[in-house]
Amino acid sequence: MKENSQNFTLTKSLVFFMAVVCGVTVANLYYIQPLEAQISAAFSVSQNLAGIAAMLTQIGYALGLFLFVPLGDMSERRSLILRMLLFVALALIGAGASKIYFIFLIAMFAIGLTTIVPQLIIPYAAHLAQPEEQGKVIGNVMSGLLIGIILSRTFSGLVGEAFGWRSVYFIAAGLILLLSILIRIVLPKSQSDSQTSYISLLKSIPDLIKKQRILRESAFNGFFMFASFSAFWTSLIFLLKTPHYGMGAREAGLFGLAGVTGALAAPLIGKAADKKNPRFTVGIGVLLSTIAYVFFCIFGLHIWGLIIGVIILDLGNQCGQVSNMARVQALGDQVRSRNNTVYMFSYFIGGAAGSFTGTLFWQHFGWYGVCAVGFTSQLFAIIIHFLVYRRQNN
Repeated sequence: MKENSQNFTLTKSLVFFMAVVCGVTVANLYYIQPLEAQISAAFSVSQNLAGIAAMLTQIGYALGLFLFVPLGDMSERRSLILRMLLFVALALIGAGASKIYFIFLIAMFAIGLTTIVPQLIIPYAAHLAQPEEQGKVIGNVMSGLLIGIILSRTFSGLVGEAFGWRSVYFIAAGLILLLSILIRIVLPKSQSDSQTSYISLLKSIPDLIKKQRILRESAFNGFFMFASFSAFWTSLIFLLKTPHYGMGAREAGLFGLAGVTGALAAPLIGKAADKKNPRFTVGIGVLLSTIAYVFFCIFGLHIWGLIIGVIILDLGNQCGQVSNMARVQALGDQVRSRNNTVYMFSYFIGGAAGSFTGTLFWQHFGWYGVCAVGFTSQLFAIIIHFLVYRRQNN
């Protein structure tokens, strides 16, 4: 294998491996969702406080995006990825070993802070791809990330139900360490796209936001779409635990499989973004996610209504995510990591807001409170896409 990325051809096998890496690492952020009821009972805290753990994970991730992902524009990416994987393995072990809820919250924040590997790999894949195939490559890599999100819920739900929630985090740490060895063997080294200092990179971010309208639009859109997505998934376990359904972590995890449609569609979405334009497919995602909440509101207390809503919500969210990512990555090779930082920072701050408000409204208003949070978020996404930025053509 050639070590220098400039002499390295992006093969299908490497794209597949990058997709696997994204899927395994991003799963760290979502293991908690089917486990919240178990964690609430283990630490004797309320459902709302259990939701704070999911929120802190996403806040940590957003902060990690801001602090560490810009390093991808100035550092050798493989070494940076390996360092971050070591830190996240330690954080996962800390979460599984926590005996005090405050320590657990710190560990969950640390998991989010260090699980930024997918956002180092996606710009790298886009960098290696031919310009006319960037949407396709991003879609293929994103499909691994999305499958990782889906299977993380299924994995943690099944393992948590069988062996307890702590075992989920210990097993996850082992997977991360194994992945580190494979990355050292398979992933090529990269060269820096920027000679500027770390502080200069951070200082340049506000100027990038100011000058790039597409970046601002994608960031706003991602914020509201992921807020609605997270509000549902963070609150689902509480709905399933009610006497109406009488289900547990295992069933909450299996619900994730209903969203596999969105993950499998990611490469097709990427191709559509290449052929037409990514903004068009963002609009489709916005409308699909809104329709999903109509289903949740009207039919959410029926199992078939939840399943249909999950399929539509996941498909809509991934349609928006892949297309927004394609738009952001097309803005320039020299600023890929920083643009990705801006977009994903906004995306996961939206997710944190959705997780917090979803569990808060669940505790005070039940299922229809969750639906109100998600539907309101989608209304803002509609306003951003179809009214505020309606004249944007790409």
